[in-house]
Amino acid sequence: MVQIKTPEQIAKMREAGLVVAAIHAATREAAVPGATTRDLDEVSRKVIAEHGAKSNFLGYGGFPATICTSVNEVVVHGIPDDKTVLKDGDIISIDAGAIVDGWHGDAAYTAFVGTGHAPELVELSRVTEESMWAGIAAMKLGNRLVDISKAIETYIKRQPRPSVGEHSLGRYGIVEDYGGHGIGTEMHMDPHLLNYVSRKRGKGPKLVPGLCLAIEPMVSLGTPHTEVLKDDWTVVTTDGTWSSHWEHSIALTEEGPLVLTAVDGGKAKLAELGVTAAPDPLA
Repeated sequence: MVQIKTPEQIAKMREAGLVVAAIHAATREAAVPGATTRDLDEVSRKVIAEHGAKSNFLGYGGFPATICTSVNEVVVHGIPDDKTVLKDGDIISIDAGAIVDGWHGDAAYTAFVGTGHAPELVELSRVTEESMWAGIAAMKLGNRLVDISKAIETYIKRQPRPSVGEHSLGRYGIVEDYGGHGIGTEMHMDPHLLNYVSRKRGKGPKLVPGLCLAIEPMVSLGTPHTEVLKDDWTVVTTDGTWSSHWEHSIALTEEGPLVLTAVDGGKAKLAELGVTAAPDPLA
């Protein structure tokens, strides 16, 4: 069943979302050449503790950290460790979550480590992030779940193909095996949200006030196909091309979408897209 939240519950999710935003800010600053991915997890643990929150990643299905650190060809679920040292030119997707009073927040971003990144990598991250915002803008009362999927897929497919370079096969791959999801009293809930349109899945539920979703496109510079490594967590592209992952948690209200994990609630970016963000209940 799809969980519908009250305004009071959405306010609690906003609190959790702001903790996630704080994790993002701190780990982005710490993602520098020479840092290990475990260093980033330690930063995340400190932020969670400072806010009196709990981690929803740590222990989830046995996951051993508070964030996922996915470097270069790793799409998602990379495990922080001491062996993975960030290098100049790397890209890293950091997925983070937090719980406040039983309510969850979940969001991810792609960061550039150091300098000297190939133009196609910069464009890959931009396309992935903008496709996420296209999906968020489609989270409107009266629409259906498939309208979000369509908005994400359409945005990506309308972009010029990436120039062929060291990390590119000249096309974008929309990862098929992973997608967005409902969020609330659990991190992963119904409905599952594809980042592309599947006729087999139908139109999905109507978007109604109180619906909360994590919208998270994952895009590679090549194949849409992935495989899981022997650690049973780390997901990589099957062709070794690099990938980007962006995610926000969003609540749909009577007054529009509220981006729970964005510092400004999504106000500025949604305004660029002609959408009015819902008022922040904590403002």
